[in-house]
Amino acid sequence: MRSVEQRRFVPLSFTMNAAVEPVDPTGTIDLAITGMTCASCVSRVEKVLSRIPGVTNASVNLATERAQVTGAAPDAATLIRAVVKAGYGATEIQPEAPPADHKSRDRRDLPHLVGAAVLTAPLLAGMVVPALMVPGWAQFALASVVQFWFGARFYRAGWNAARGLSGNMDLLVALGTSAAWGLSTWLWFRTGHAHGLYFESSALLITFVLTGKALEARARRGTVTAINALMRLRPATARVRRDGTESDVPIAAVRHGDLVVVRPGERIPVDGRIREGRAAIDASMLTGESLPVDHGVGDTVAAGAIDTDGHLVIETTAIGAETMLARIVRLVEDAQASKAPIQRLADRVSAVFVPVVLVLALVTVAGWLIAGATPSAAILNAVSVLVIACPCALGLATPTAIMVGTGMAARRGILIRDAAALERAHAVHVIAFDKTGTLTLGKPSLTRIVPADYLADVAALQSGSEHPLAEAVRTAAKGLTLPTVADFRTLPGLGVTATVGGRTLLLGNARLMAERGIALDALELDAEAMAAAGQTVSFLAEPGRALAVLGFSDTVKPSARAVVERLHKMGLRTVMLTGDGQGAADAVARQVGIDTVRAKILPADKAAAVAALRAGGQKVVAMVGDGVNDAPALAAADIGIAMGGGTDVAMETAGITLMRGDLALVADAIAVSRRTTAKIWQGLFWAFAYNVLGIPLAAFGYLSPLVAGGAMALSSVTVVGNALLLRRWRS
Repeated sequence: MRSVEQRRFVPLSFTMNAAVEPVDPTGTIDLAITGMTCASCVSRVEKVLSRIPGVTNASVNLATERAQVTGAAPDAATLIRAVVKAGYGATEIQPEAPPADHKSRDRRDLPHLVGAAVLTAPLLAGMVVPALMVPGWAQFALASVVQFWFGARFYRAGWNAARGLSGNMDLLVALGTSAAWGLSTWLWFRTGHAHGLYFESSALLITFVLTGKALEARARRGTVTAINALMRLRPATARVRRDGTESDVPIAAVRHGDLVVVRPGERIPVDGRIREGRAAIDASMLTGESLPVDHGVGDTVAAGAIDTDGHLVIETTAIGAETMLARIVRLVEDAQASKAPIQRLADRVSAVFVPVVLVLALVTVAGWLIAGATPSAAILNAVSVLVIACPCALGLATPTAIMVGTGMAARRGILIRDAAALERAHAVHVIAFDKTGTLTLGKPSLTRIVPADYLADVAALQSGSEHPLAEAVRTAAKGLTLPTVADFRTLPGLGVTATVGGRTLLLGNARLMAERGIALDALELDAEAMAAAGQTVSFLAEPGRALAVLGFSDTVKPSARAVVERLHKMGLRTVMLTGDGQGAADAVARQVGIDTVRAKILPADKAAAVAALRAGGQKVVAMVGDGVNDAPALAAADIGIAMGGGTDVAMETAGITLMRGDLALVADAIAVSRRTTAKIWQGLFWAFAYNVLGIPLAAFGYLSPLVAGGAMALSSVTVVGNALLLRRWRS
């Protein structure tokens, strides 16, 4: 059983070493479910699991054949017993388990399909060419083998559903084909004739359904290609250097701190930091980055990436389930197994669907008998109702689209936390951007300091800060002798303070100066000139007196303007939220084409600004950011989008994580959501259309059981095939 703490690190925290926190008393268990055939099965399994004491939520996915159960106390054995008692199979999915091997199950099912088709062929030939019709006893024998041997699976699953006071596709197939077989048997015993029987109908229905399930399974295998591709990135062994000797060991035997040797052309087996060598690293399968990126000593690398041209020695910092690759795999798995809010519509329908269909079948029989039809005609029309109403497509419409959409996004470096985030993103109307590191490169340079002789003091003051402006100051002050520093403190959203060379100094923005009552005096003109030039302005001061003013310039990302224009064409409004001064913020906004600017705001103000956008009549607001100060706004937005290379806390609060700092992925994420949501609605439309149109046609005698069976099989294949078209999407 995976605790919530273990799973909390899965999607979003991509650092190599994570601190251990107290374990949450609740947990999540993943189960592989077998025997489900339609949306009604999903509803049945969810109800069974939800009734277990301690379970707070049970979500079952038909396309992945997985169940996610959360809550306190329940263990896997208890959950499995409940599922088995309901008539389905269940096993616990271990965190490092490979994907289920559906091909082996398909190989077992193929002989049943072939056998049913071979025995049905003579019956079909007699229906098409009367001269080839086999005797009544032969029809009975052939149809009986198909009905009760190759169709036994429908009886078993249908009985389990009925025993649990539920219904599913198998129950409808079993009832419909049994009615056709029973009617034919009664007519044959009564008349002894080979003509006027319907054995071919029952046998063909079984064969049709088996064929449809085979095609559906084949199509569904295409929805897990992203997971399988990521799984194949895991090397089985690693070349480890211990005590000066290199040897190949299983990946499970690698320990933290081991030195792993990677040769040109090999996949990197662990997450780590380069200690020797230099190489261009191809991480396209992890980040979607199209070209290899040069890495050297001190740089971090991730398992699954390819060393294209150099000899590397890597110090291991994460292995197995801790690696970035493993976390990406589990994030995609969890997203594909989650249930979108739109799925609730299908769930509500499926919960009552089978009982309603059974009632409609009985009404059909009664209606035709009252109208003066023969019992044979009445029963055959009822069989058509039972068969065409199978709710397979209804249960597959949403999960298959979610699986393909999240998998496709992952291959392009867009990690979506769950189906709910994917569904919400399509309705975004406003996108709010942080400035530094999001719209800009986040690597500002110190452009000017007035007076210049305070540079050493500023550099000393910034020696303990991780802020991008601090790095710019330290770069500008290289070679200078710095005074001693003590009592360093960060003032969130304002600046920093410390004792430098024995005196207290402050460094921060104009708001900090105003709060401390420090007049800018002669520095104000220089500050205004810097702000007018689009520079970020900071002030150095001591209590009661301003000492210097600093101007910083940051470079706008090359793709920023094109991405903002693309978002505008998609009908979205753009907003920039930043703690920088109005002049610097306006300059960047003009360069990239941002609609609205909110400057000089603290982190808490960013969250309030997002809330104000939502309250202003906008339906859905997305926030794009990468820093610690963006986390409140990411959490406040309907959709938080964390940029690659950002901090863990930003990623922890985001619904979508971009694996690289390419702004084009923001527009791609919205486009993927829109395309996937469209496929979901298309799938639900076709699923409902088949039933809404098909059931009345069958009830009024316009569809024979054979046509109904073919239409039912085609509906599932159509829905899954339509979802697979998502794989053709290109940015």
